[in-house]
Amino acid sequence: MAYGYVATMRTKTGNRDEVVQLLLSGTDGLRDAGCHMYVVSVSDDDTELIHVTEVWQSREHHDASLQLPATRAAIAEAMPLLTGEFTREELTVVGGLGLP
Repeated sequence: MAYGYVATMRTKTGNRDEVVQLLLSGTDGLRDAGCHMYVVSVSDDDTELIHVTEVWQSREHHDASLQLPATRAAIAEAMPLLTGEFTREELTVVGGLGLP
């Protein structure tokens, strides 16, 4: 079964769009790294909240992706724009539309 990761992060006021662009800038190598799905969403009710939903071949693939140069660069650039308020949940993905 696949590995799922769902997270939220809160940006400092006025930084949401910049962080969204950073999160989306490092997606080029994700499929080759074992990613089946990577979705960045914003809240309609909270102008500083970002949601990230990911599905990977395995947790090991996800963990390895955090070492990719593009991923590390995006994280380093985004961190000063965030409040430090995060949530995360790890899941076992059992199926769904668009998944292998």
